[in-house]
Amino acid sequence: MKRNATLRSRLLDFYQEMRSRFGHRNWWPGDSPLEVCIGAVLTQNTAWKNVVRAIDNLKAASALDLFRIYELSHDELAELIHPAGYYNVKAMRLGNLVRHIVETHSGDLDTMFSARTEKLREELLSINGVGKETADSIILYAANKPIFVVDAYTKRVLHSHGLINEKADYDEVQELFHSALPRDVDLYNDFHAQFVAVGHHYCKRKPRCEECPLGTFPRRQIA
Repeated sequence: MKRNATLRSRLLDFYQEMRSRFGHRNWWPGDSPLEVCIGAVLTQNTAWKNVVRAIDNLKAASALDLFRIYELSHDELAELIHPAGYYNVKAMRLGNLVRHIVETHSGDLDTMFSARTEKLREELLSINGVGKETADSIILYAANKPIFVVDAYTKRVLHSHGLINEKADYDEVQELFHSALPRDVDLYNDFHAQFVAVGHHYCKRKPRCEECPLGTFPRRQIA
């Protein structure tokens, strides 16, 4: 209990410092739950600006619609999302997700999202090409259910401050947040977005610690 209280305090201190620097992030950008789902698939291994270009292509083709995407051939979808990179792989993954929603839930996202968090996560992870980060992004940002999204930036920041070891896997890092913080959609949403901002601007492979809002925090394990 003492460790959890100390960890909670440290994490919330991190959050407040990052939010003081960056403000509320209003993340995830997207005009609808479907757009968030699509972005969660397309953002893998690419910059967000490329995802925006791919989504703009879908909009321009009147294809930002579950049933329209469902009707597209693999090649047609791959061409539309080309700016996001790895377009053949991502077209397959996005097609699998859309096919599941259409064929299992009659294209009704609200029906799929009505499942309890653990069941929804299990369902999403059963779809070929949907991994933990993608599934959790959909759950948090599209379904508005409290689950913490872990990405490379999160791991890098936590490791640099001694809160995890470099071999910690996705589930270990996620449990660190779930065990220490209240299950709160808004907190998890903005906290993850703050890590993205810090990682993007400061916690690079060559870190800029002296400029980082977390630069004053000691790098040591919590006792």
